[in-house]
Amino acid sequence: MYSLATRALHILQPETAHTVTIQLLKAGLGPVSSLRTPQLAVDVPYDGGTLRFPNCVGLAAGFDKNAEVPLAMARAGFGFVECGTVTPLPQDGNPKPRLFRLTEDEAVINRMGFNNGGLEAYARNLEGTKDKAVIGLNIGANKDATDRMADYVTGLKRLWGMGSYFTINISSPNTPGLRALQGRSHLDDLLGRIAETRRALASATGQNMPIFLKIAPDLDDSEVEDTVSATLDHGLEGLIVSNTTLSREGLRSSFASEAGGMSGKPLFELSTRALKVAATAAAGKLVLIGAGGITSGAEAYAKIRAGASLVQLYSAMVYKGPGLADAVRRDLVARLKADGFATMSEAIGKG
Repeated sequence: MYSLATRALHILQPETAHTVTIQLLKAGLGPVSSLRTPQLAVDVPYDGGTLRFPNCVGLAAGFDKNAEVPLAMARAGFGFVECGTVTPLPQDGNPKPRLFRLTEDEAVINRMGFNNGGLEAYARNLEGTKDKAVIGLNIGANKDATDRMADYVTGLKRLWGMGSYFTINISSPNTPGLRALQGRSHLDDLLGRIAETRRALASATGQNMPIFLKIAPDLDDSEVEDTVSATLDHGLEGLIVSNTTLSREGLRSSFASEAGGMSGKPLFELSTRALKVAATAAAGKLVLIGAGGITSGAEAYAKIRAGASLVQLYSAMVYKGPGLADAVRRDLVARLKADGFATMSEAIGKG
């Protein structure tokens, strides 16, 4: 049924199809997984506790921008659901059309531009979800903000304690100038402010939360190494590697020349290369989440073997439907067994 629904949605324009999907999920029409995979559970330690991910396969940010359906997607089999990117103030994003299916390449190009309803709507949608699923809060900056770094602090303060972890998104290519924050001097300034705010919030509330930094796959090796160093220096728990790419290498679709970030199957090699560099530089001191180009259990396992503790997918669901989470989990369990690993944690970095 869900395979047929996925094909039917392809009749619609991509952004319309996405809106319809969210509405169907809100109406309770999403899949419900009965698959149990305790061997895929992963524990992430942080100052003040340990966050348990019931399985290592997560939904990447971008699908549920306004935190409308995190519990529905957790029921579909995802071990964690990252919502956002959310900005302090609502914004419409870039002009339409801004989302393109590259069917021949199993890829997607988007130039959405952080379209979302803002922090207040996002926070209202999160009410009642606490501790019912592992929910990541992906925060960003408004396009016209005079102090973009302050926007991240605002997001941290408003949403503190409302989810399971935070992601600092500085790597979207669709907000002009945002990726400049990945430069070492800007990054030290931003992460310094994040760390200071985190300490104050933890002290005031008596609870801490893990924080991840999401980076672009287009960084060269030295830039990835600098990012790892900055992340360690400022006490963040880890990195999400990676966001979408500006590369168009090897694409065949007629939409290949559209501006925006490209995700999906062609991103796999580029994002995995960046992941391997990050894993070597981090030397086990950071938790890495592998994202980019995962369409099957084989690709998810390759990310794990390259050093990721957790993985995320999104674009592949456009082509394979919401049952992909369970398909990937089944394949991962089989691969662990074949390689003699009892748990996913044993396979991390063993590539």
